[in-house]
Amino acid sequence: MVLLFSRYPVCLKVAQVFSFIVVTLFCASTVLAAEAPASSTFTQEQYERGEAAYQQECGLCHGSELDNGVASTLRGQTFRKTWSRLGVTVGDLYNRIANTMPPGRLGELSESENLDVLAYLLGRNNVLQGSQELNAEYDYLSAIPISRGDEELDIAANFIEGLHGSEPTGSGPSFADLLSAADNSQDWLYHNHNYQGTRYSALDEIDRSNVTGLQQTCAYQLNSSNSMQAGPIVHDGIMYVTDATHTAAINAATCQKLWVYEWEPKDRMVWGNNRGVAIKDGYVLRGTPDGYLFALDSANGNLLWARQVADPWLGETFTMPPIIYEDLVMIGPAGSENAISGWVAAFSITDGDLIWKFLTVPEAAAGGGETWGNPNGIPLGGGAVWTPLSMDIEKEELYVAVTNPAPDFPAYLRPGENLYTNCIVALDVRTGELKWYRSIVPNDDHDWDLTQVSPVLKKGINNVSMDMIATVGKDGILRTLNGETHEPLYETPVTTIENYDVPVTPEGVRACPGVNGGVLWSGPAYYPADGLLITPAVDYCNVFIADSDPEFVPGQLYMGGAWVRDEEMSGWLTAIEVESGEVKWKYRSERPMVAGVTTTAGGLVLSGDLNGNLLLLDASTGEVMHSIYSGAMIGGSVITYEVEGKQYIAAGSGTASGFFGPGPNPTRTSSMIIYSLAN
Repeated sequence: MVLLFSRYPVCLKVAQVFSFIVVTLFCASTVLAAEAPASSTFTQEQYERGEAAYQQECGLCHGSELDNGVASTLRGQTFRKTWSRLGVTVGDLYNRIANTMPPGRLGELSESENLDVLAYLLGRNNVLQGSQELNAEYDYLSAIPISRGDEELDIAANFIEGLHGSEPTGSGPSFADLLSAADNSQDWLYHNHNYQGTRYSALDEIDRSNVTGLQQTCAYQLNSSNSMQAGPIVHDGIMYVTDATHTAAINAATCQKLWVYEWEPKDRMVWGNNRGVAIKDGYVLRGTPDGYLFALDSANGNLLWARQVADPWLGETFTMPPIIYEDLVMIGPAGSENAISGWVAAFSITDGDLIWKFLTVPEAAAGGGETWGNPNGIPLGGGAVWTPLSMDIEKEELYVAVTNPAPDFPAYLRPGENLYTNCIVALDVRTGELKWYRSIVPNDDHDWDLTQVSPVLKKGINNVSMDMIATVGKDGILRTLNGETHEPLYETPVTTIENYDVPVTPEGVRACPGVNGGVLWSGPAYYPADGLLITPAVDYCNVFIADSDPEFVPGQLYMGGAWVRDEEMSGWLTAIEVESGEVKWKYRSERPMVAGVTTTAGGLVLSGDLNGNLLLLDASTGEVMHSIYSGAMIGGSVITYEVEGKQYIAAGSGTASGFFGPGPNPTRTSSMIIYSLAN
C-alpha cells in the first residue's frame, strides 16, 4: 500500500501543503482509532525465529545488537521515533523490510521470514508480545503502535559551543601549505593528497627493488566495529583518522595515541560511514551521520564548535571528507537514495556559519521542471554528494561529483536530463556560483552515481599535452574532459559493461555494473612517469527492477524498485594511458576493489583488497611486487608520507561495507596499520 502523501512532490505549493496535512491527519486518526490490542502482536516463538533470521541475514550490516554495525541502527529512541512519526507506521516498516532487504537479494526471504524479522525488531524496541503471530496485512500492521518510551528524543541543538573556547591552540597547515600540497610528499594534507586529487607521492625510499622488505610497524585500534572507509590525513608527523563517531590523532610513526574524540550522536544517525577529516590552521573538521559539521582543536581534540547543517529526518547524512579553501569549509550530504534534495555548501571555519549553498536538483525539489518531467506527480529528489571534492586552484573552480536522481530505477517517471544529477558541476569556490557543468549519465535508471572528478591535470606540470579533468562513476567508465573547453576526450570501461543503454523495466533487466559496481568512493591516481591514470573498480552485475508505483516514506530508501545481485563479484585495477585512453595494464582481484590507490616515485602502486591484503604493484606493468595480510578488509584510502626522513605507508583495516559480504574477521574492530622498511 502506498502512503497517500507520497503522491505529492517533496516541496509543495501552499495549497498542496494544506491538502497534505489534512490527508495525513485523517490517516493518522484512522490508525489510532483502529489501534490493535496487545494480543494481536507477535508471539515468543515468532520473535525467536526472527532473531535467528536477523542474525543470519541482517547482522552483518546492522550489527548483532542492531546498533553496532555499518548500516543504520534498528533499535533505541531514534529508531522508535523514525517509525512512530505522524503518517509513518509499522506497515511501512514491514514494506521496507519485505521490498528492500536484504539489499540486492529480492525474494530470498519468504513472507513469513520477513514477518519474523519484524517481530524481532518490534520486540527489541519494547513492543509487547501477544498471543498470535503477525500477518502481512498493511492496515493490521499499521495499527500496531511503537512507543517512543518515557523519554522523548531530545531536540537536537542547532549549535554547540566548545567548553574550552572556539579558537584552536594547535597550528598548521597554513593555506599556503594546502595550495602547495602537490609538491609536499612529507605530509598527506587532503583526502586525495592535494586539491587536484592526483594521489601521487614523490617519495622513493620504498621502491621496486626493496618493497619485499616492507613490514608492519604498528597498528592503532579505534575500538569500533563501524565501517572503515576513512582516508587518514598526515601533517608534521601526526595522523588524523576517523570512523563514524571517533576522531583520533596518533603519532604517524609509532601509532601512539595522542588524543581521541568521540562524537555522541544528537539526532538520527542515517548511515554509519565516514571518510575522513580536513585540516587547516589547527582546525580538524568533519561531518557526522546525524548531520553535524564540527571542528576540533588539533592540539588536544577539544571540541571547538558543532553545527547541525543537514537534516537526518529527510535522509541527509555526511559521509564525505570536507575540503577547505582559505576559511571556507565545503561539504555536502549523502542520501540520494532517500530522495533528499541535494546540495553542496560552504561554511565558515570559525563557527560553521553558512556562506553559500548550491542546490544540485532545484527542479526536482520544486516537483518537476524542464529537465525533470513528473507525469505522475510523485516525489523527486537525489543529487547527493558523498565523495571527495577537487579543485583547479588557478581558476578557483570547485569540482563536484553530483550523484543519482530518485527514485532510482523508474526513469520513465521522471523524463528528462534530470539536472544536475550525475553531472560534473564546476562552482566558483568563493561564491558557489555555477560556472559550467557536464552531464555524464543523464536520466539515470541504474543508480550509477558520478563519484569522482579528479585528477585535475595541468599542461606543463603533470606531463600532459593539455589541461585535463578525469571523472569516474558507478557506471564503470573512466572519462576525461578537455580542461579548457570541457569537451569529452575519451571514455574507457574499467569493469564489465553489459546492457548499458537498455532501459530498466518492471519486468527486470540484467545489466553491468550493478548497484554497487563500478568505481565507488576511491577514484583514480595519476602516475606521471608513464602518464597513467590508475583506478580501482568493482565488477559485478544485477537485475534491475523498476516499480511504477514507488512508495515514499520521508527519510527512507526510495529506490523505486529492487535489484537482484549476482553471486559472483570481483575487482579491477586498471591503468589507462592519459593521452589516448588506451588500457596499459589490468590487475584482476577475486574481491571488489574499493580501497584508495596511490602512486609513488618509487615506481609503485599502493592499494588494498577486501581479502585484507595491502597490495604493492609495479606501476608500469601491474605486477604484484608484494602483499601483506592485514587481518580484515582494506577498503579505505591507502597513503604514504615521511616522518624524520623515513617513508611510511598507512592503510585502514576493518569492515568496509556489508554489501560485499563478510571479509576476513568480520567482527574485528577497525584499525589503522602503518608499514615501513625494516631498519
